[in-house]
This record gives sequence, C-alpha cells and structure tokens, in this order.
Amino acid sequence: MTSAIDAVAIRGLTKRYGATRVLANVTMELRAGSLCALVGPNGAGKTTLLGIVSTLVRPSSGEVSYRAGTAAVANGGGLRRAIGVLAHDSFLYGGLSAEENLAFYARLYELEDGARRAAALLDEVGLAEEARTRPVKTYSRGMVQRVALARALLHEPRVLLLDEPFTGIDRTGAAALARTLARAVERGCVCLVVSHDLEALAGIADHVAVLRRGKLEHDERRAGGFSEQELKELYHRHAE
Repeated sequence: MTSAIDAVAIRGLTKRYGATRVLANVTMELRAGSLCALVGPNGAGKTTLLGIVSTLVRPSSGEVSYRAGTAAVANGGGLRRAIGVLAHDSFLYGGLSAEENLAFYARLYELEDGARRAAALLDEVGLAEEARTRPVKTYSRGMVQRVALARALLHEPRVLLLDEPFTGIDRTGAAALARTLARAVERGCVCLVVSHDLEALAGIADHVAVLRRGKLEHDERRAGGFSEQELKELYHRHAE
C-alpha cells in the first residue's frame, strides 16, 4: 500500500480536446486532512480536473504530483489503490445487491476485512438494512449514491475525489454523506469534492477553489471552514 499521501500538487494543468480548451494553466494544492470544494458553473472544467487528479484523464500539459512527506509517490497501481473516486457512473452492478457489489470490490482490493468494512460503511452512509440484499437496479438515485460512496471508501483511500455526491439525495441523506466526509477529513484524507450543493459542504469545506471557463478564478483556505453564506458569496463573486 502507498504511504500516506500528505499533499497533491497541481501545476500548470491545461487540457484540450481538439481546438477546445477545457482547462487553462490551473495551479493549486490539496492537503491531507482538508476538504476542497471545487465549484463553478457547468462547463467550467471541474469534472475534467477531477479526472486528471484521479489519473484517469491525461492533461495536455502540466502535471499532478502526489507527496508522502518529502517523497514523491510514483504513478502506478500503488497510487491508484490510494485513490477513491465517485464519478457520474456509480461503477456498481445493477444485478447485484449492495452487499454483493462491495464484496466484489473488496476482493479486487484484496481486503482481509472486506465484509466488516462493507457493513460499517453501509451503516455510515445510511443505507437501510432491508435494502442491502436487493439488486441495485431497484434502488433510487439517492440509494445508489450512498452505495457508490461506500464503494469509493471501501479500501480506505488516502485521496478521495467525489463528483456531485449529493445528487438525488434528500436533506437527511445529504447530512449523512456530509458526516461521512467529515470523518474522512478527520482520518487525514485529501478530499476534493465537486458540488453545486453549497449547503451540504458548509462547515466541512476549509478550502474553496472556483473554476470558470477552465481557469482558476479563486483559491482560498480558511481554518474554521466556510459557512453556506460565505460559500455562496464566493461563488457569486468569482463564478458568475
């Protein structure tokens, strides 16, 4: 397993698809024990940046480096095992139950305590016990999101990258997911969350990065975290 990742440094990232520039010279740093709210209008490049940090998308120029103390973490399987990703695709199998999906991923990650981890995470994300043995294809969007988050956390990643995790979830579910994220921060994860749900991120995001038209318009940290009103003000000031 890769050593604990203390920081992810993003330097001069640019991404083009043909003549279309999606990201333009983005430079920022993500830190362990911190949650960065990556916000901006649709089409700002947020999902692309998340994909590059996850190693699933290659930048056109620039680099992302992962550090454990003063040492660089090499790219490869060890690094990818240290990353948990929640994307638009849940990466769950519809014909399998929540328990079966997590058991499958536990085997992929060669987890010795996979069953215990899966049960604890399903409790943590608030999936009702009666639903856990039903096929995922019978779930609501919010239920799928809960299981997908459990999948992303199953192998205790050091870097957690979430794309719109609160989609389709009611206020109760959003509060449960926010508590899960807060615990990930307490465990020392590097967390990057793309979301339009500023209410759900209030109080747990201590770092805000605002993207607009592929450019980093604002990058701010606040030790006490940001209130919902502060997040909204930053969004309106820099993203609109």
